[in-house]
Amino acid sequence: MRNLIDQLPPEIARQVNPTWRKNEAEYWAVREEMVSKYQGQWIGFADGVAIASGSSPVAVFHAAEETGRNPFVTCVGFENEPCRMRFARFAYDTSYPGEPLPILSIEFRGVSGTPGIVLDRVIADTGADATPLPWADCQRLQLDVSKGRPGWMSGVAGGSAATLFFPIWVNLDGQEHPCRLQADFDGDERILGRDVLNRLEVLFRGPASEVIVNP
Repeated sequence: MRNLIDQLPPEIARQVNPTWRKNEAEYWAVREEMVSKYQGQWIGFADGVAIASGSSPVAVFHAAEETGRNPFVTCVGFENEPCRMRFARFAYDTSYPGEPLPILSIEFRGVSGTPGIVLDRVIADTGADATPLPWADCQRLQLDVSKGRPGWMSGVAGGSAATLFFPIWVNLDGQEHPCRLQADFDGDERILGRDVLNRLEVLFRGPASEVIVNP
């Protein structure tokens, strides 16, 4: 087991809910039992039992969080696998027009059904497992650190960094969708990942340099 809490910024780690820490420790104490029952599945674990399970991490994350039991959410047997961001960053040749990025303006909501904040220049990235936002944006959303769930994230070059996951919602084209948001403490890019994109019909019109949602 990798010591995740110690990888977070100290001022963030101090605010992680102690019940989450308890649930994490209790999960590892019965991990072999969980592997025998849930190998390869995502589960939410609290108070000694699995309280949600399934193949979709965002669905399990939201279902487990709705219980209010500060669950430890993980993919059984793959607990230390980071949530991968496969967006590659390249240095532009400033003497040549760079390729345009598929970007969106999206409303992020901390609470379902209530107005949130609209962020622009959100990159639609089908290579990203989940949706990362810079920590400054997470603060604008007034997310409660004590309700964040520690986890791992990784970039295209490999390696991993500690993150906090939050169950939030994305409002796009008049529809609200669950989102598995991860806080990026080092990066500055806004990325919409497959946790949301897989719930949409999206048309990338490269020659026209536009993205059409639900065409």
